[in-house]
Amino acid sequence: MVTKTRIGPSRPEHHEGPLAEWLLEDHHEEADTGPYTKAHQTHSWWQVMCLTGVDYFSTLGYQPGIAALAAGFLSPLATLVLVLLTLFGALPVYRWVARSSPHGEGSLAMLERLLSWWQGKLFVLALLGFVATDFIITITLSAADATAHVIENPFVPDALDGHPIGVTLFLIGLLGAVFLKGFKEAIGIAVGLVGAYLALNLVVIVVALQHVANNPHVIVNWRDMLFARYDNIWMMVGISLILFPRLALGLSGFETGVAVMPLVKGAPGDSPRKPVGRIRNTGKLLTTAAVIMSIFLITSSFVTTVLIPHEAFLPGGPANGRALAYLAHAELGEGFGSIYDLSTILILWFAGASAMAGLLNIVPRYLPRYGMAPDWARAVRPLVMVYTAIAFAVTIIFRASVDAQGGAYATGVLVLITSAAFAVMLSARRKRRNRITIYFAAIFLIFLYTTIVNMIERTDGLKIATFFIAAIVIMSFISRIWRSTELRSTEVQFDDEAMRFLQEASTYGPIRLIANHPDERNSREYLIKEREEREAAHIPAGDPVMFLEVKVRDASDFASTVKVRGEEIGGYRVLSAESASVPNGIAATLLAIRNETNERPHIYFGWTEGNPLKYLARFVLFGEGDIAPVTREILRKAEPDRARRPAVHVG
Repeated sequence: MVTKTRIGPSRPEHHEGPLAEWLLEDHHEEADTGPYTKAHQTHSWWQVMCLTGVDYFSTLGYQPGIAALAAGFLSPLATLVLVLLTLFGALPVYRWVARSSPHGEGSLAMLERLLSWWQGKLFVLALLGFVATDFIITITLSAADATAHVIENPFVPDALDGHPIGVTLFLIGLLGAVFLKGFKEAIGIAVGLVGAYLALNLVVIVVALQHVANNPHVIVNWRDMLFARYDNIWMMVGISLILFPRLALGLSGFETGVAVMPLVKGAPGDSPRKPVGRIRNTGKLLTTAAVIMSIFLITSSFVTTVLIPHEAFLPGGPANGRALAYLAHAELGEGFGSIYDLSTILILWFAGASAMAGLLNIVPRYLPRYGMAPDWARAVRPLVMVYTAIAFAVTIIFRASVDAQGGAYATGVLVLITSAAFAVMLSARRKRRNRITIYFAAIFLIFLYTTIVNMIERTDGLKIATFFIAAIVIMSFISRIWRSTELRSTEVQFDDEAMRFLQEASTYGPIRLIANHPDERNSREYLIKEREEREAAHIPAGDPVMFLEVKVRDASDFASTVKVRGEEIGGYRVLSAESASVPNGIAATLLAIRNETNERPHIYFGWTEGNPLKYLARFVLFGEGDIAPVTREILRKAEPDRARRPAVHVG
């Protein structure tokens, strides 16, 4: 039988002043949750698909133009390659991810479970850098494309022309202001925006296809231009495969689709451990979104390529970043085109909101659990201000250009999909499903090739991701050092033997424990240690003592449950604990002993000789170091009442 004792974590320092109170108003104490990860009302899978669709489907605003600019007259064939990899590559990968992480953890959590200790944490931090690249560029690129639709609209004043950076910064600032006020993701808004946007795109594409059918010479002209540049169909296929990395923006949205799984309504018989209905419905969500997007990608690429002059796609051209909007105005008039522009602007802006919400989920889900985020990072408003400032900087650096940001966006998307394919391949291998492992290995290699080519050809994405990775790692370790004296554990578990030792010791008066580093763990070791501490700390001769030893399981963990078992070795009673760090394990055990026995325990240490900086590094990396003063500081912060605080003696 195990006795579980809850103890309170260290409280955040009190922040005075109205500004600080407003910024930290929505501060969340939980280390692994945040404002968008708590329990939500569930919805039908198709409604949640619209929430992911504001990111996924909104790429239709700029994907056809980017494809035409990258592949030229080969754009439809290159887009077909993209669609095939979507349906037979990314989709199977993320359907597997959904089954493996039904609570929205995604592929990052799968990889985190596969890797342990610091290498696992550092790998996740690196992937978080690419996640930040993906979401930040989603905000800036979507706002930049919305700006293009605003400026090119004939009813917009000419004064805005030539000021894309200012308009884009305004849209991003507006997005940040909405989140500072208190943004709630609304399924209803997403359904309305996605429904209207897809309907308008369908009208534009159908009308454009009718135009092509009524004017077959445009296909003849396109075919002639195609064969004038390329000798045969196999050369076209080969070049399309080479050009595929430039079109990778059309793969966005799958990671988001898995992240919103907790919003998907499951079946009545679903259990928290096995939500079969939710997994099945998420599979419908991912498949339906992929099929819809694939149809729109192929048809939009075809009509824009054959109907729009190639020079219109070039930077500064009227179709640059807005190919379907160009057709909407040209084929259906300025009135319908303006309605299409408004719908596109709204969904692109909402795509930025979806990305911002995703960013606000990431920090509470991972970094505080690692001890690698400051306490204020659990509040929404400070994070919104940080992300908005970063988005401002990225917009200015790229001068609000959709084309210039395409490489960075593709880098973030491709790294996430490649890491997901890698995680699924390893998962299939562990389950000894050899044929499926080979299939996912092939998918992984394809996406790995695509990612590497994209990074080589367009280094901006790698540079931005490297900056985010470096910033996250540096800030994470600074935070880890800064938070080193927090009480990380919230629960201590005593086995029956440990509880018997404590209950019997409490009948003699104060519970006295000697901190000991386990070496030989024999009677001679404990005899010598007891003599040293009794002499140095003047422990009364008649008072019984126990030994407290802490074994570090995984020092890279920040918070963990402390497990304590009682042992009797050569007539000496030993409490053997397991924790993520020695000082935190000792402090948590002492507080739990006080709570269980209503006695103030006393702990006895010997001084540690050596360089303090060396011990600080050992504590951060290995959970050890100068244990006595760190334990005392943890207890001081965790229990402000000196009369109830466990006593620390150093001899």
